Formats: sequence, structure tokens, C-alpha cells
Amino acid sequence: MKNSNSMWQVIKFMLKTAKEQKPILFFTYFLMFIAELLRKIQTVIIPKFLIDELVLIYNGDSINLHIEKALIFAAVTVALQFTASIIQALANRIQSLCDEFFNEYFQVKVNDLAMGLDYQLTEDPAALDQLNKAKDGISWYSGNVCGILNQFFDILTNAIVFISIIAVVFRTSPWIIPVELAAIGLDALFNRKIRQIELKSFEGLSKSNRVFGYIFYHLSDFTFGKDIRLYNSAPLFAKKAESHLNKQIEIWTSQAEGSKKQQYCINLVDAAANFITYFYIGFLALKRLISIGDFSMCVSASSTLTSSCDRIIKGFQEIIKRSKYAQEFLKFAEYPQAVAKGDKSVLPQKEHVIQFKDVSFRYPRSEKFILNKVNLTVPEGQHLAIVGLNGEGKTTLIKLLCRLYDVTEGEILIDGINIKEYKEEEYRKLFAVLFQDFSIFAFSVKENIAFGDEVSDEKIDETLKLAGLYDYVSRLPQKNQTCINKSYDKNGTDFSGGQKQKVGIARALYKNAPVIILDEPTAALDPVAEADIYSKFNTNLAGGKTAIYISHRLSSCKFCDKIAVISNGTIKEYGNHNELMKMEEGIYRNMFTTQAKQYQKQIKKE
Repeated sequence: MKNSNSMWQVIKFMLKTAKEQKPILFFTYFLMFIAELLRKIQTVIIPKFLIDELVLIYNGDSINLHIEKALIFAAVTVALQFTASIIQALANRIQSLCDEFFNEYFQVKVNDLAMGLDYQLTEDPAALDQLNKAKDGISWYSGNVCGILNQFFDILTNAIVFISIIAVVFRTSPWIIPVELAAIGLDALFNRKIRQIELKSFEGLSKSNRVFGYIFYHLSDFTFGKDIRLYNSAPLFAKKAESHLNKQIEIWTSQAEGSKKQQYCINLVDAAANFITYFYIGFLALKRLISIGDFSMCVSASSTLTSSCDRIIKGFQEIIKRSKYAQEFLKFAEYPQAVAKGDKSVLPQKEHVIQFKDVSFRYPRSEKFILNKVNLTVPEGQHLAIVGLNGEGKTTLIKLLCRLYDVTEGEILIDGINIKEYKEEEYRKLFAVLFQDFSIFAFSVKENIAFGDEVSDEKIDETLKLAGLYDYVSRLPQKNQTCINKSYDKNGTDFSGGQKQKVGIARALYKNAPVIILDEPTAALDPVAEADIYSKFNTNLAGGKTAIYISHRLSSCKFCDKIAVISNGTIKEYGNHNELMKMEEGIYRNMFTTQAKQYQKQIKKE
């Protein structure tokens, strides 16, 4: 019952998708039904009359009349075959185009769903496995619209043919029917076992394909070329690739071995059924209980009966199998959310006060708390620096504020309202964030900043000036239309790490959000560029906006209104630079003086 429900759910979804996207697909199924009907008339019915006329000619009975009839039946046979071929060719052509369309349609659909997945789930192995199952099930295993509906309408067509052929056979040789049905029933049992073996293999291949794809992605991506060459890591990747390839071969081999025994049984049953059928029909013909034409029709009808019923059962089993594959896409489309979604709007004119109240957090599948009872208030317009050693939870705090994760305990408030209650899209418009592991895409500089927004070059150029990148970009052949690296455009230009970081800063500035968050914004910049960014930060870059700033370079914290020092997952110290430096045993003072000594030593060496 569960399989049946799953199958009908998928069929309804595919019918709806076909109706909305490519209704012409239904016309192709009508054409294919007509073509199949013409073929059965040509191969089962017409030969009987043609052979009977030839027998009468052979016996010398009204030769001229029967020759004329025989020629008519021969012409009808050729006409039916030609017409069926033309109709089938037209249907196949349209269906091929539809198949290509739906392959691309579902690839885009899966990618859209993946991009809309809650960030927390992008690090969840179960979600990643489900994503891979969705990709494989909807494309590789033909679980898309054409793959499902082709089987569905083929079953309907063969059901009509099957009923028609039974009526023909019942008139001349009724005992063929139970023999064929018994053989078909046994074949169905063996085919069912084959489908179960294939589905079990699919489960094993999904995880293996994900890992296998990850390995080969890194082997073929030039971004990792330096590390692979300088550390001679290619043998490691090759070894892992070979290991997972062997696992896949084992799965395919196991599937082939399991299916082989079932296929032998099917062949044996079919051979026995054919022997009994042909012996029975031949016996009727020898006893002159049926004509030679009837003998021919019964042989063709028997073969058609077997193939039609076999196609119905195999089609039903195949549609169950493909529906299971397609069901993985539907599961992914309905994958449970990792973070709650609210329905409240953010008040645009309100002063946005940020509050962390007893916030504790641990990552999914982990028992260790990264943050523990964090309390912090960031008033409108305040510039806050968050400092601490690596792994203390600074970036995690920002991820929680941006709702990439939900807090484990406590709550985060904006304007006194729990952030879980806000509409996700509206809420995220509050923040312009630059993480230390931000991404630069191989598109144009302008697209990397505006992400497709219709905006004037003047506004982009102004943003580039604030980020300190305008002079460089203005000298490029296509200016801000120049692509970053050559992966997307052969005329692209490679940017240095510092230049990419300035593009990231420009992206954050362009968004012009009420709250700007910079996580190590100058890590890849040289000292001169860093000093330039800092000099502009309080005025042009952040201005009167709320700004949260994470940095390991504590000299940059001097300009901030407040500094929060995180240690052991909670805020240990809070104040401005001068206040924290007065704490003789303070964490911040110790970090700052240690770092200052290192800078002084470096200057002396230079």
C-alpha cells in the first residue's frame, strides 16, 4: 500500500508538472497510442486475411478475385506500417525535446532547492545524501516527467491492446490465455526481485556517488592546483577515488549477479510457455479446426498477448521503481527546515537594537557548547569589536545573529522581538556581512558586488572607491565588467587575495544595510591598504550605521565604541579600548601588549 501511495503521489506530481510546463507531451502519447494500434492491426489482423487469400489462390479458387484482395491487403499492410512509422517518428521527436527540457528543468529545480536549503543543513550529511539522491533519482535513473509518464501511458496503451487481443484469441484458441497468463505471472515475480535488487543498489550508490563526486571535483578544479602539486597530494586523491570506484563496481557487480539468476528463470518460463502455445496452435491447425490464416493470427496474437501483458507488468514494476527514485526528489523538496520561519515584518524606521539574552549554542550532532550564556546589547549606531582566540565562538555569534543557525538556548532579539518571529527574507536585509571565508565568483566585478541588481556604473564605481579598488578596476580593459579569473570568461583577470577581499568589502557596502558585519575584513590586505580601510571605517564605510567587527589585529579595535572579549564561549570583558587596557590581568590587555611587542620586533628586523 505504501509503494502504491508513493507511486500515485509521484504520478500526480508528474502529470501536473507536464500540464504546466509542456502540455504537448500528452499529444505525443496520443500519437504513440495510434501508432501502436496501427501496428497491431498490421501484424495480427491483416496477415490472417492475406494468408487466407493466398491459400485460396493456391487451391485455384477464383484466382483473379483473390489476387486482387491479396494485393489490397498487402497494400494496407504497407500503408499501416508506413503511417505508424511516420506517427512514431513525430512522437519520438517531440518527446525527445520534452525529455531534454525536463532534464534541464529538474536540474535547475534541484539546484534552486539546494540554494534555498537552510544553511545549517549544508553541513548535515543526511541532507547532503538526500540532495544526491534527488539529483540521481530525477535524472540518472529516469525518474523525471518523461521517465515516469512514458511508463504510465505505455501501461494504458498495452492494457487496451491486451483486452483487444484476448477477444481475438478467445474466438479461436482460448486455452492460450491461461498458459500465457501463468507465464506472465511468474515473470512478474522474478522481475519484482530484480527491481528490489536495483533499488537496494541505488541506496548504496547515493552516498558513494556524493563522496566520489567530491573527490573528482577537487581533482579537476584548478583552484586546488597549487596544494595538489606542492604537497604531492594527487596520489592521495587518486587512491581515494580508486577506493570509492571499487565500491561502486562492487555494488554494480552485486546487482548484476543478483539479477542474473532471476533473468535465467524468466527465460526458462518464457521458453516453456512458447512451446506449449505453439504446440497447441499447431495441433488445431493440423486438425483443420482453424485456418492457416487463423494459425498465423493466433501465433502473432499469442506473441502480442505475451508482450503486452509483460509490458504492463514490467511497466507497473518499472514505474514503482522510478517513482521511488523520483520520490527522493519530492522528499528533498519537502526537506524539514532547520530554522524556524516567522511572519512578522521588520519596522524600517525603528532604531534596531540587538540583544543576546543567555544565548548558548552547540552545533548539530555535537555535545560541546561553543557559546554559553552570552549576554550582549548592541545599540543603534554602535561600532562593536568582538575579539578572542581562535575557536572561541566569534564567527559563530555572527552566524546566529544572521540566522544561519538557531540558538540552542536563550534568544536573540531585534527591537525587543525574537528574531525567529521575523520573515526570513526581510530580516536578512538588515545585515551586510563579509565573512572571512566569503566567496568570489568568476563573474564580472559588477555582478560580484550587485548580484544582478540593475544599478548604474556610477554607483558601483563609488562603492569601489570606498573599498580602495577603483583605481585598479578602472585600468582593466572592461573596467567593472571584467570577469574575475578566466573560469567563466577567457578575457577575465586574476585578482590577488587582497583585491578579492576589497571586492567583498565593496559587496557589503553596496548592500547599504542598517547593520554591517565584517569578519576579518583586512586579513588579506597589506599594511597600507589596511590602514586606508581603517581610516575610512568610522566615516565613509560604516558612518552612523551599527557595525560589528571581528579581528585578530587588535590595533584596529581602537576606533570601536565598545570591545567584547570572548573566552570559553562567553563574554569575559566588555568596554572600550582604554577601559580594557586598565585591567592589569585582563585578557584584552594581555593580547594587545603581546601583539604590539611582535609588531615592534618585526619593525626592528625590517
